[in-house]
Amino acid sequence: MNAALEVQRFNHDDLPQIRQTLIDVHADAYADAMDNDFNQRFPWFVDHWGSNPDFACVIAFDGDTAAGFAYGAPAAPYREWWREHLNPTPKRDRTFAYSELAVRANYRKTGTAEALSRKLLSDRDEDLAVLLVDTEHPRVQALYESWGFRKVGQRQPFPDSPVYAVMLAELPLR
Repeated sequence: MNAALEVQRFNHDDLPQIRQTLIDVHADAYADAMDNDFNQRFPWFVDHWGSNPDFACVIAFDGDTAAGFAYGAPAAPYREWWREHLNPTPKRDRTFAYSELAVRANYRKTGTAEALSRKLLSDRDEDLAVLLVDTEHPRVQALYESWGFRKVGQRQPFPDSPVYAVMLAELPLR
């Protein structure tokens, strides 16, 4: 990671102060796909995830500039949707749902994504982390695999969303 970046933690109570930062970084990170209706609904996703009292977020800053972010929240016990992809399911099953990672284009390939992911997941007391990766981005999937995630299935959570690889990792990450 760029040594000048400082990764800071935020939670549900901080959402009013960080909401626009998350939206701005996402718009920059997905600038070439912002005409997509699904991507345009990102503010709704920020509000949805941020409304969870256990919402966790990390943002990497380069001075005053937000370079990227990652966020998620614990999955509701016994409602871990990833279970449908495994038989049998792991004995340890308390799950952190890793919802979003976005890195501005000029900070990609600098280790920022890994630093954000590791910081977000480093102090979790859940057993597992689950995330979705667009199946049209195999290099992103390979990146998560290098951190310890494995593909366990595929799903399309919304009619206008991409098809995603369902990826699961034991915590702490290796």
